[in-house]
Amino acid sequence: MCQLLGMNCNVPTDICFSFEGFCARGGKTDEHRDGWGIAFFEGAGCRVFLDVNPSIESPIAQLVRRYPIHSKHVIAHIRKATFGGLALENCHPFQRELWGRYWAFAHNGDLPDFYPENAGYYRPVGQTDSERAFCLILETLRQTFPNGKPDLDQLWRVLQDVTKTIATYGIFNYLLSDGEHFFAHCSTKLCYIVRQAPFAAAHLIDEDVTVDFQELTQVSDRVAVIATTPLTDNEVWTAIAPGQLLVFRDGWPDVNF
Repeated sequence: MCQLLGMNCNVPTDICFSFEGFCARGGKTDEHRDGWGIAFFEGAGCRVFLDVNPSIESPIAQLVRRYPIHSKHVIAHIRKATFGGLALENCHPFQRELWGRYWAFAHNGDLPDFYPENAGYYRPVGQTDSERAFCLILETLRQTFPNGKPDLDQLWRVLQDVTKTIATYGIFNYLLSDGEHFFAHCSTKLCYIVRQAPFAAAHLIDEDVTVDFQELTQVSDRVAVIATTPLTDNEVWTAIAPGQLLVFRDGWPDVNF
């Protein structure tokens, strides 16, 4: 299956360290060779890089690894194709506009027999079950709240309902953000770590790279990294419970949802 990587912070931060290890799973330390992508939210904009080449071989991935783009919301994905062929339109994250904001979405899992009716505004461009799920999520939100984005409590409840419906079709781990709120749903496997003061050194599992975050951060910084499986071997990662939909805000999971 595919793998997910996300980051949510209280201040704009680069994801170069985590992406270094994640990128290696796209053909070096794992088998996810069917494309990759990453989305960075920057103000009202969303910078998206996609490539059908394996991330470990992609010149675009090399650029991202060396270019410290600072963002408070990042979603990345490496693909092992199940539904849909090897094509740019099937690479995650997918991006659409809703309520005057960009939304980005990436999915890990399979949704056999998931073919909702294309009766709304949002329609898939590619052939993946993942993009169909994203379109249904946004169409549900658009129809439920036609006058604009609701408060977070209302938004979460409707998102939870449509997520439960889609998850009945199979495995539905996903990351979703509009640059204001960051959602992470675990169906089978997803975990996170929160880095905050006092900061320490971290060592990647997939590459022999260590970073001492104490040298790179301010005391007030807080960063949550979300991944399919842990990216480091000297930190304690927290598993998200199956069926749980978390909201991350300012580098912290909101336990009230």
